[in-house]
Amino acid sequence: MARPPGCKQRGPFVDECVPGKYAWCRCERSGTYPYCDGSHRGSEVTPLKVVLDVPRTVAWCACGATRSQPYCDGSHRAG
Repeated sequence: MARPPGCKQRGPFVDECVPGKYAWCRCERSGTYPYCDGSHRGSEVTPLKVVLDVPRTVAWCACGATRSQPYCDGSHRAG
C-alpha cells in the first residue's frame, strides 16, 4: 500500500495517555505529530479532537489509511 503524501511513518504512534483532551493532527504539518500544534491554521484541514476519560495506551494512526480515525486499525499492513 502506498502511504499518503506527508505520512510520518508506516506504523502507529503508541503513547501512554492520561485522561484529558487531545487533538490528532490531520494536516501532517505538526512538529508534535501525531498531536496538533496549530500548523493547520490558514488551511481547511482541522484536527480531530479526542477526549479520554481514563488512562490508556493509544495507538494513533500515522499512515492515514485507518478506517477508525484517529486510532490505528492495522491498515498500514495491507497491500
